[in-house]
Amino acid sequence: MLQKIFLIFILVLSLNSCTKKDIEYEPKEKIDPYKLYQEGFELFEKGSYFHAEKKFTEAELNFEIVDFAAKSAIMSSYSFYGINFYSEALRNLERYLKKYPADENVMYAHYLIAIIYYEQISDEKKDLQPLLDAKSKIAFFLKKYPDSDYAIDLQFKNDLIQNQLAAKELYVAKYYISTQKWVPAIKRLKIIVNDYQKTVFIEEALHRLVEIHYYLGLEEEAKKYAKILGYNYNSSEWFEQAYKVLNKDYKIKKKVQPKDNDSFFKKIINKIK
Repeated sequence: MLQKIFLIFILVLSLNSCTKKDIEYEPKEKIDPYKLYQEGFELFEKGSYFHAEKKFTEAELNFEIVDFAAKSAIMSSYSFYGINFYSEALRNLERYLKKYPADENVMYAHYLIAIIYYEQISDEKKDLQPLLDAKSKIAFFLKKYPDSDYAIDLQFKNDLIQNQLAAKELYVAKYYISTQKWVPAIKRLKIIVNDYQKTVFIEEALHRLVEIHYYLGLEEEAKKYAKILGYNYNSSEWFEQAYKVLNKDYKIKKKVQPKDNDSFFKKIINKIK
């Protein structure tokens, strides 16, 4: 027992003596965050995003000025995005938004988040969730920054998403029609009419509603949807098809196109006169 106490005592003494006298720390070389950021930017421009991200992260940790630290964080996120490390980029962007909520690049961070979600859309027939996530993030951005330069790009992407969602609903509706399940078919078609009016599938959806309601003997409902179709899309082939459903004697009137020669001869006649 005494031997153990003695050994511990000797150990403590040796540690104390080393701490006070023997251990000499070499002064650490001061890290220049500006240099790190510049190196990261040069790597980024060369397309070496993986190594650039490391530099930007290290620069952020060493910057004492908040604005430069925030800029390093956003560039680190963009570097992750550049190598398709979407999960890492999103985590970094969420951290950036919490840590630097007043930074001047917050709008760009939200834009990049929306883009990342959009680029993860694959096959909406197999998995609809990425499509809905992207729609949500884009809608958030358009509501918060409607007049920004990025809004035009995201509005275009939002229109594409709307068309994809409408196509999905129409695909399912046609399946129900083929199996004569009229109620769920009508439900799906009404989703297109109510939620996706600006898509290219609205005309066909209205026509299918005319068809189904007429088939079920609900002529007033069929006429209602035919009127909507005619009022908004009277030059559409789907309107002509719907009209045929309600009027069996209807025939499409073909406009007689004037011959090119007519205009040529008129010019000659005018010259003669």
